[in-house]
Amino acid sequence: MSHLQAIGRYAKTATEDLWSDGRGWILLTVGIGWSLSIGVRFVYPALVPYFQSDFGIGLTTTGLLLTLLWGAYAVGHVPGGVLGDRIGEGNVVVLSTLVSAAAVLVVATSVTLPMLFAGTIAFGLATALYGPTRFTIFTDIYPDRAGSAIGLTMAAGSVGNTVFPVAAAVVASYATWRVGIGAFGPLFVAVAVALWIAVPKRTSSGSSAVDEFSWEVFARIKRGISRESIPIVVLVQVTVSFVIQGFSSFYPTYLAVAKGLSPQLAATLFGLFFAVGALIQPFSGSMLDRFGTRPTLAVSLGGCIVALWLLPFVQGLVPLVALTVLASTWNGCGVATQTYIASSLPEDMQGTGMGTLKAGWMTAGATSPLIIGVLADYGSFDEGFLLLAAVGTIGLVLTLTRL
Repeated sequence: MSHLQAIGRYAKTATEDLWSDGRGWILLTVGIGWSLSIGVRFVYPALVPYFQSDFGIGLTTTGLLLTLLWGAYAVGHVPGGVLGDRIGEGNVVVLSTLVSAAAVLVVATSVTLPMLFAGTIAFGLATALYGPTRFTIFTDIYPDRAGSAIGLTMAAGSVGNTVFPVAAAVVASYATWRVGIGAFGPLFVAVAVALWIAVPKRTSSGSSAVDEFSWEVFARIKRGISRESIPIVVLVQVTVSFVIQGFSSFYPTYLAVAKGLSPQLAATLFGLFFAVGALIQPFSGSMLDRFGTRPTLAVSLGGCIVALWLLPFVQGLVPLVALTVLASTWNGCGVATQTYIASSLPEDMQGTGMGTLKAGWMTAGATSPLIIGVLADYGSFDEGFLLLAAVGTIGLVLTLTRL
């Protein structure tokens, strides 16, 4: 049997397994929900020029807005994980999607800066409920194919990241940014209905480590999140989170300000980053299932770091396209780190443990947009992206030496 035939047979077997016993509908609807949840968050960077124009704010204030978006998303992982363990994973993804619909409408109708900030924080908290739960759903229903399922779901998210920011930017240029983001409200409602129908109310065993909080329970959670190599993987994920939150928050603006691209072209390259990621993530999931965490993470993070070190020193559309494609290898990082963490946690605290850990690393990463925004306002945009490269290099060294 040739190598290509072996790959084809493996892909066919994996596809049949993922779709078997009705699980394919769960995979499909959760993937669509994630595409909307994360894709609309990445609409924000594409709309930065419109926020600046409408509300009269600079890049520092914009950075603060995006830091609060990601910070709220980080903090919301704790209640998201706890609720998943206590009331059921299916119920939580439906709740997340409905509240996200309401928050998007608040943002779209904002007439003052405080209202914009309030709607943004609410949206971050609402989408956070989805974050840890989607991982535990797939580690529950796909004990042998979790990496592939999560990789496909993250690829669906990359499709949303590719399409939604560009679409919102185009709508904003022809109509208004309010229509560009407000149109997602009804989509969230439609997806909530699909999730309610397709996803079981609970996918785990039903037992929970946090039915009644006590110091003993706290100690169990601490032991659970300290198992195996989880602390090292979490440290790597901190660097990964710092890189992507800074990069994604300002990459379109950076391309426009530092590289002279039009806002529409900058948004298109931003979409390209996630379009290529949609191809990388299923590949990373399969690579994870076959070769493990360390090789998958080293390849994914390594390509991105090389691109970030080179980015401030290149000009021209073709080199920028090439570096955007190389940077998109980042999209495989979460497949490796978060699948490892979710599958390593004790079953009765998967949601709680995953939510707690994600809150920690994303809170640390959420400082990145504010830092990059301040540097940009002081004329140091290039240095901001070199800072991202340096932080990512720390994560790569940890991957190669400690995992």
